[in-house]
Amino acid sequence: MPTEKKNLKATFAQPGNSTSNSTGSSKVPIVSSLHLASGRSKELSEFEFGMIIANNAFSRWMVRCISAAGMKDMTATDVLVLHHINHRAREKKLADIAFILNIEDTHVVNYSLKKLLSLGLVNTEKRGKEVLYSTNEAGQDLCKRYYEIREQLLVSGLTGDDAESFELEELARFLRILSGLYEQAARSATSM
Repeated sequence: MPTEKKNLKATFAQPGNSTSNSTGSSKVPIVSSLHLASGRSKELSEFEFGMIIANNAFSRWMVRCISAAGMKDMTATDVLVLHHINHRAREKKLADIAFILNIEDTHVVNYSLKKLLSLGLVNTEKRGKEVLYSTNEAGQDLCKRYYEIREQLLVSGLTGDDAESFELEELARFLRILSGLYEQAARSATSM
């Protein structure tokens, strides 16, 4: 029997996914830290908990997918760095990789770059004082296998209809907006 696919809107509209019940009274928010949900926006606390579990699920997925593609012992950061280096077949600088992936500590990216070099997945080229990274044939092949597994196991779970595509696009836009809000709040917290 074929599995019925739900769009994101239907998933969000399921009972228990709202912040109030049918009588209009508030329910206890689904959060990891209730003391943070006691302020003005318990919905933000619920969203943060959603980001926590989604981030951990996404990280776990990347590690298992790259492993299924044939490369064991890579971290989620290693996978992200590899895919970004492979992006558009252009050479990348360490600082640019860290900037695009929003990783503040360039040492984290540098560690991944050294690991990818030792695994034989990337090449380096020195131009002046800059070191540029690019995927070699082995790195490109690994990214291709990852893509194929992702299509088979993850993307196939989506409906692919226009409504779902629109919802994913809007969710991505909202996450980018919130990212800016968190960045500004982080800068403010640093100056306190």
